[in-house]
Amino acid sequence: MTDLLYSEEEEALRAAVRDLLSDHCDAPGVIARTESGTPHDLAAWKALADGMGLAGLLVPEDRGGQGATHREAAVVLEELGRAVAPVPYLTSAVVATEALLACDAEGGLLAELASGRRIGALAVALNVAPGGAYKVVRHEDGALHGELTAIADAVVADVLLVPADDGGLYAVDADAVTVTPQASLDLTRPVATVTLDGAPGRLLGDAEPAVRRALRAGAGLLASEQLGLAEWTLTETVRYLKERKQFNRPVGGFQALKHRLAQLWLEVVNLRAAARNAADALSTGENVDVAVAVAQAYAAPVAVHAAEEALQLHAGIGMTWEHPVHLYLKRAKADSIAYGTAGAHREALAETIALPAP
Repeated sequence: MTDLLYSEEEEALRAAVRDLLSDHCDAPGVIARTESGTPHDLAAWKALADGMGLAGLLVPEDRGGQGATHREAAVVLEELGRAVAPVPYLTSAVVATEALLACDAEGGLLAELASGRRIGALAVALNVAPGGAYKVVRHEDGALHGELTAIADAVVADVLLVPADDGGLYAVDADAVTVTPQASLDLTRPVATVTLDGAPGRLLGDAEPAVRRALRAGAGLLASEQLGLAEWTLTETVRYLKERKQFNRPVGGFQALKHRLAQLWLEVVNLRAAARNAADALSTGENVDVAVAVAQAYAAPVAVHAAEEALQLHAGIGMTWEHPVHLYLKRAKADSIAYGTAGAHREALAETIALPAP
C-alpha cells in the first residue's frame, strides 16, 4: 500500500524551502514586485535553483539533475503556493523539464534547465488541459512563424519549447521571438503573447507525447501549489480571528464562523490527500491519469473557496491592497483554469474510468 505521509527527508526539504522563502518572498516584497515592471523574483529563483538545486529534482542524475521524484517537487510547490512566490518553478522545473524528458535527444538543454542556468517555458496556453487541443506554429524552410497567446512566464524564459504544424517540438531562444505581456489576473505568474516571425528552432522530438506528458505533470503538481495556498489562507484566517475582537470577545469564538472554518479545514485535508496521491502516482507511474484528474477536479474549488473565505473573514483589512490575501485569491482563480478546469478534469476522469454521462 502506498504511503502518502511525508517522509523525514520531505519535511526537511519543506523546512529549508520555507526558510529561504521567508527571506526572499515576504508579503510586502511580493506585493511591491507586482506593482513594478519585473514581477518575477530572480534572486529567489537563483537561490532555489542554483543554491538548493531544486530546479533539477525531476531530472535523473546522469542527465545533470538531482534524481528525485515528483513527491519532492510537490513539497517545494506546496511552499511556493504558501508564499505565492513569483518564480517560474512550475513552468520551467516541472512543465518544460517534463517536455524535455520526453525528448531523449536533447541532453544539454535539459541540464541547463536542471541547474537553473536557463529558464524554459512550454509555448502552450496555460489553460490547456492534458490531452487538450493546443495551438501550433507554422514550420517553413527551417523557420517558425505564428503567434501563441497566454504563455505563462514567457517574459522571463530564456528558451521556449514550441510545437509546430509538422508535429515537432522546437527549442527557440527567447532572443529570436517577440514576447508581449498580456493583462494577467495573477500578478505573480504573468502570461504573455509570443510572436515568431521566421524564428530559428532546434528540433527536440515529437510534440504530441512531450506536450501531453508536460501538461499532465503540470496539472498533477499544480494541486500541491493549490494545497499550499489553501493551507496558508486557512491558517492566517484562524490566526486573525483569534486576535480580532468584537463585543469584547475574539471573533473566532462565534459559532457560525467556527462552522465555516471547520468545513474549510475538512476540504483542505481532503485536498492534501488528493494532491499527495497525484504526486505519488506521477513518481511511480501507476494510475497517473486517474490520480491527476481526481486531484484537479477537487483542488481548484477548494483553493478558491479558501481564498474567498480568507478575504471575507479578514473583513475591511482583507479588501486592502497592502494585505496579501488578494494575491492568493488571484492565484487561486488563475490556477482554477490552469492546465484544465475542474469540469474538464471531471470529464477526463469519467472517460478514463468508463463512467457514462447521465
